[in-house]
Amino acid sequence: MSVMCGHSDENLKKVEIEFNIKIIPRGNLVSIIGPKNNVRKAVFVLRNLYKSVENNNQIDYGELKGFINMTKTINHESTSEKFVESIFVKAGKKLLRPRSKKQRDYFKLIREKELVFCCGPAGTGKTYLAVAFAVSMLKAGKVDKIILSRPAVEAGERLGFLPGDLKDKIDPYLRPIYDALNEMLPFDEVIKKIDSGHIEIAPLAFMRGRTLSNSFIILDESQNTTPVQMKMFLTRLGENSKMIINGDLSQVDLPSGTKSGLRQAINILSNIEQIGFIRFQDTDVVRNSLVSKIVKNYQKFEMSEGIGDKYISKASYED
Repeated sequence: MSVMCGHSDENLKKVEIEFNIKIIPRGNLVSIIGPKNNVRKAVFVLRNLYKSVENNNQIDYGELKGFINMTKTINHESTSEKFVESIFVKAGKKLLRPRSKKQRDYFKLIREKELVFCCGPAGTGKTYLAVAFAVSMLKAGKVDKIILSRPAVEAGERLGFLPGDLKDKIDPYLRPIYDALNEMLPFDEVIKKIDSGHIEIAPLAFMRGRTLSNSFIILDESQNTTPVQMKMFLTRLGENSKMIINGDLSQVDLPSGTKSGLRQAINILSNIEQIGFIRFQDTDVVRNSLVSKIVKNYQKFEMSEGIGDKYISKASYED
């Protein structure tokens, strides 16, 4: 109960603010006062938080925000509190559940489609959830290997010549992928699977000329691909493989005047039934709550300036 409530009841206070209610903890009981519909939503959130604690899950801002987001998309009179637990993916030492409606839709698309385009701001779980699915399928023997790639494009720093061998030069660009893997698998297991070829982490340029079969393939930071690179990568898809293309069109680091391969691919391929498309918004951010506010304000500024993630095509982003 104390873990569910949080330090100095901070979790309860966040739920109070979100639903405009009053929560009064009394020992192992909680009283909730407020509008009927808001009370139902608060009950849903607290019951799921409690069950999450029972399953030894860590309760952080993302977990709490996820349950709150779920209340906006369900019927509380007919839906049991097991709603969130009914959708999950087990990735090594992690059991992951969706933390927003869009994450739930993302889970569903990855399961159903061979190829999925996922766009959205930082902190929405695009890469993390894709890596989780990849690890899950590898552990279950549904694929033979995981292939993780991203374009080696500098984010404006002009890093210049980097010393060391090829691995030393490309590792900084691929660090976010290593971080996601290390959260789901023990460090020594990640190294072992990389050495054995069951996990391959490589820059986009290394994909040319290959056919990627029996694999779970993830292209991260795909907004920094050129149209030629994107076409090359998409046509690597082989038999019994799944490909996830992640990117944030508001953070394109390509040279001025160079078109984003991600933006072009979404427009060209939006009418193909076997391809899934999903777009996260600032409301789907599950990192620190400040990140959501930062993203939202940047989006407002970019819209007013006519820059950033402009409207692409209705077919690509239907809710």
